[in-house]
Amino acid sequence: MGPEYFKILKNKVFDKSKWMQLPRDVVIGHDALDQIPRVLDDLKIGRNVLLLSGPETMKKVGSRVAVLLEDSFQITTEIADTISPASIASIEAAGVRSDVIIAVGGGRVIDTAKIASFNLDIQFMSVPTAASHDGIASSRASVSTENGSSSLDAHPPVAVVADTGIIADAPHRLLASGCADIISNYTAILDWELAHRLRGESISEYAVALSRMTAEILVKDAPLIRPRSEESAWIVTKALVSSGVAMSIAGSSRPASGGEHKFGHALERLAPGKILHGEACGIGSIISMYLHGGDWKGIRDSLRMIGAPVNPKEAGLSDQIVAQALIRAKEIRPERFTIFDMGITEESAATLVRMLYQE
Repeated sequence: MGPEYFKILKNKVFDKSKWMQLPRDVVIGHDALDQIPRVLDDLKIGRNVLLLSGPETMKKVGSRVAVLLEDSFQITTEIADTISPASIASIEAAGVRSDVIIAVGGGRVIDTAKIASFNLDIQFMSVPTAASHDGIASSRASVSTENGSSSLDAHPPVAVVADTGIIADAPHRLLASGCADIISNYTAILDWELAHRLRGESISEYAVALSRMTAEILVKDAPLIRPRSEESAWIVTKALVSSGVAMSIAGSSRPASGGEHKFGHALERLAPGKILHGEACGIGSIISMYLHGGDWKGIRDSLRMIGAPVNPKEAGLSDQIVAQALIRAKEIRPERFTIFDMGITEESAATLVRMLYQE
């Protein structure tokens, strides 16, 4: 999918202004789902709603949202079971007369709504059913193409409604993946600062401070992250929203996406469906922190405490696949300079993988 498929947010020719888009309403808590009608009324963006969800999620959660809205809103429902150029085009066709898209589900559903709403020039509401990565509140979307997964910039949700009861009920692996995605902010920031020093890349100190603080709070609260706990769901969801806000302040995903994400995307391409996005980034962050000369064992111990994998064996992958992902990380977004772009050889990649098993 080429860049021409997506509309740009603003013509930047001779434009020195900076656009910063943030969610207007964020509701997190027990039975937060019940607040969706009130949030829509508060936003005042129309009565025609396209309700988007996955096949199973529509039965369990999407149908509840439809019942909440049926008396006051015109609802069209659509199923998003894959994310691709064709599926996005289909959702856009269904939503051409809609005022807002409500995305109820995980990453694929939210990313589909993110791009479709952007192309339709309408807003979308993010209603995550799992806290597995920071896409629930960011402008970035991942789309599968013939050449692998592409990360694209759209716009963040106008509102986030996160029901901690629903999120806590999801498999703990998803919550742990979300934690790993946030903890990897540590090394994303280090890579951004490295690119600033070596390549003169512009940097936002405010975005850096918020992203770092978010990672630090989550590491501090790591002992509280437990399966089936609404407190855990609350902590992680707040952190994911905060990370999304940091990206909005920066105007890019830099505060939360460095070499560990490039490694993660390479690993997902080499072993599709074998590892969650946040899990891959967590492992990448351990390696990145080691290369930066930081407290990589502290990163590893925090990930282990929350239940995320910290080496290939725990992730169900071979050492060779992980080493290959380290070598190929530089192929992902080559314009984004990170410590993984400084010459990882086959020998050094194998050494780095062995390091993951050290105690």
